Amino acid sequence: MHGRPTGFQSTAMSETEQSKDPRVLSKNESRQQTKTVRMRVSDLLADSREAILEHNGQEYRLRITASGKLLLTK
Repeated sequence: MHGRPTGFQSTAMSETEQSKDPRVLSKNESRQQTKTVRMRVSDLLADSREAILEHNGQEYRLRITASGKLLLTK
């Protein structure tokens, strides 16, 4: 028998239905998730305990505290 089996209902969602479903990521959210960069703090800081990060024209200081925790300040 060709085609769909009897009683088959499509589970595909239209774009309108997808945009209303909170379980479906928007294209922008999907792109953000795939662009996550993972790097070791030791690679970022090299032999230092502190780095200055620039973001949107602002400087942020990332440092390792005496207790070994990370601290990011503006």
